[in-house]
Amino acid sequence: MSRSAVTSAKRVVIKIGSSSLTGSAGSALDSQAVSQIVDAVAQLRSRGAEVVLVSSGAIAAGLAPLGLTTRPKDLATQQAAASVGQGLLIAKYNENFSRHNLVSSQVLLTTEDVVRRSHYQNAQQTLNKLLSLGVVPIINENDSVGTQEIRFGDNDRLAALVSLLIGADLLVLVSDVDALYDAPPSHAGAKAISFVDHIADIENFDIGGAGSAGVGSGGMVTKIEAARISTGAGTPMLLTSLTNAANALAGAEVGTFFASHGTRSTSRLLWLAHASTPRGRLILDAGAVTAILERGVSLLPAGVTAVEGEFIAGDTVELMSADKKVIARGLVAFDSHEIPQMLGRSTKELAATLGAEYERELVHRDDLVLLG
Repeated sequence: MSRSAVTSAKRVVIKIGSSSLTGSAGSALDSQAVSQIVDAVAQLRSRGAEVVLVSSGAIAAGLAPLGLTTRPKDLATQQAAASVGQGLLIAKYNENFSRHNLVSSQVLLTTEDVVRRSHYQNAQQTLNKLLSLGVVPIINENDSVGTQEIRFGDNDRLAALVSLLIGADLLVLVSDVDALYDAPPSHAGAKAISFVDHIADIENFDIGGAGSAGVGSGGMVTKIEAARISTGAGTPMLLTSLTNAANALAGAEVGTFFASHGTRSTSRLLWLAHASTPRGRLILDAGAVTAILERGVSLLPAGVTAVEGEFIAGDTVELMSADKKVIARGLVAFDSHEIPQMLGRSTKELAATLGAEYERELVHRDDLVLLG
């Protein structure tokens, strides 16, 4: 796959980080930065592409009005800053999109909106309808009401999941770093990487931690994770800076392009692989592992040796080999307390002793996705 995927993309998700929108920690929202990213989105729209913008910046934009000089560490103050900053952020976006006669909308998401299947479908339908109406949806994590346990923690992963959710042709991460480097950019001799064919090729790089401006929550680690999610699901990714964004989206050899290798799957299986939260684990014997990996069959009780966790029918569970390697995820057909009595037994035996309702798969092949 080449960079031609950038200029041919018809549906694009662009994520811009807090440090790109606000500059140094505690500074006000940078109007010029907002104008730049909106101009880049308008450029894509002018060539017929649909665009979803995932924007950080709500917490950072709320710092200065509250008299704060650094990003707060406690959740309550982060939520307060987000509540103040979100309105400022969306108002500035609306003002700039109107310059291009484009309508933008605000979409606030929490983890629940992508890990619960019913919420995922609703978010998907909403975004697809907005795009069909010519709107530019602006997505942010709902920081003002999220709890510590369910927050994404960064918008890089959120952007990757949104790209899966809407079947995007390209994911773009706009950062305060202009590309991926083989070492922290501040180190002497660090070299920019223009093209990443496989994520495995960069696993030994020293990619550093959080952003330099001190207002974000991600860093290069989360960007690589976003690339792993999107490219593994068939969506290439482009990493660039705000300064270079317009040129990068026009096809210039700037930034870092991550080629995709995964095949497009149904949104349901993409959700299962990347967005669902496993509630338990099923440990498989060697025969069941081989059957699932090589023959694509359903998982039967006879191939399961143990069950871990508490869950109900319909929950996501991990399927693991005896050495605890996760090979797949699936939607389980029975409650966790029902399964121990089923282990190692054939479906016919279970039907004869427990009833006809037990003569079925633990995880049907249509509700199962391989990992790795």
